Amino acid sequence: MPLPYDALLVVSFGGPEGMDEIMPFLQHVLRGRNIPETRLREVAHHYELFGGVSPLNNQNRALITALRAQLETLGPNLPIYWGNRNWAPFLTDAMQQMKQDGIRRALAFFTSAYSSYSGCRQYRENIQEAQVVVGAGAPEVDKLRVFYNHPGFIEPNAENIQQALQLIADERRAEARVAFTAHSIPQSMAAGCAYESQLREVCRLLTERLNLKHWDLVYQSRSGPPSQPWLEPDILKHLSDLKSEGITDVVIAPVGFISDHMEVLYDLDTEARQHCETIGLNMVRAATVGTHPSFVRMIRELILERMGTRTTRQSLGADGPSHDVCPVDCCLSGRPDHGGR
Repeated sequence: MPLPYDALLVVSFGGPEGMDEIMPFLQHVLRGRNIPETRLREVAHHYELFGGVSPLNNQNRALITALRAQLETLGPNLPIYWGNRNWAPFLTDAMQQMKQDGIRRALAFFTSAYSSYSGCRQYRENIQEAQVVVGAGAPEVDKLRVFYNHPGFIEPNAENIQQALQLIADERRAEARVAFTAHSIPQSMAAGCAYESQLREVCRLLTERLNLKHWDLVYQSRSGPPSQPWLEPDILKHLSDLKSEGITDVVIAPVGFISDHMEVLYDLDTEARQHCETIGLNMVRAATVGTHPSFVRMIRELILERMGTRTTRQSLGADGPSHDVCPVDCCLSGRPDHGGR
């Protein structure tokens, strides 16, 4: 029997929306960790370049608006709530509002396409913590499956990469490289989840669809101490290596992200672009899926699928559709202070 869901909860990371919010936001993100003040100031400067406003919140608002129109037109006409891990609107406030509105059971869409601690398990822990704070009557929440290999994610990415390639001169396009990027995570965390293998499957699906001959999977935005091994190669080193090989053009495709938030606007559009200008490498950055109609339709399909009103579970490649209910030991953090969780 289909489970009765009466709302959708969009769950995301959050970000500051003014200069005065930057440091409180970063302190909230890094609470409990011994991060040097100099590092905090360095990251704060990234936000200061954009007026202290993270683009993520407005991108989530745009996605919610597009999804609400889709659900109101085609159904199921579920109310949509939005809660962040690290800044307003906080998950606890969203859950409290849901309780006041009489919501009993909700589906959750996480703004991450992949299985990892920070992109899946930690959000589930955040929801559980919010339920404890809200107390009796807090709604139950079931997450939608990860969608890295769903056609609604792969096809818009392929379209965006193809458009980026068209910006490279005809006579050089065949030799251009495509660098697929994703947020790096500690190797100890990667060992406890399918993040790396899922990213490689996305790369495979896209290269086959686009008939790409020259491509690489690289990582960006690492934030841990130098002594801690993280997934590599790093995007900046990779760009230097391409230049040393005589490559003249590169398309950077941030397939690890669903929207153009700070890791894209600063780490790629600012830092990586400046690096390319310095070394003389032509860089084109492909768009993220954002509010692409196919991506919005995909979210609706995932809702229908979980409600039991859509029997087809779409996916591409050999992996098949991901699980609905996460196993107890999935997406471990790899951190000793978490007891290996």
